[in-house]
Amino acid sequence: MAEPSRRLTSRIDRDFDAGTSTEIIGQLNALDTEFYGGQNVERVQAALVLSSAGPWRRFAASLRLLRTDWRDVLVAGGLADEDWPQRLDAELRST
Repeated sequence: MAEPSRRLTSRIDRDFDAGTSTEIIGQLNALDTEFYGGQNVERVQAALVLSSAGPWRRFAASLRLLRTDWRDVLVAGGLADEDWPQRLDAELRST
């Protein structure tokens, strides 16, 4: 389990409705970090959020995808390539 970073929480608050954002943060906090192959926790959590683009149903679908293959979530969230640290910084930059 790992609490989402402050910058990811800010992105969640921007992308999701208030009630939904609280649930999203809770779901991310409850994830077993060993489940996704030792990847950077913020990277995987952000990929879930970015691939959802707001609606709860898309986040739920991304969670199901994570349980099938975490690598597909990185692809869906745009964080699968070598430039993922720069992309992550750009996506989580406060606006």
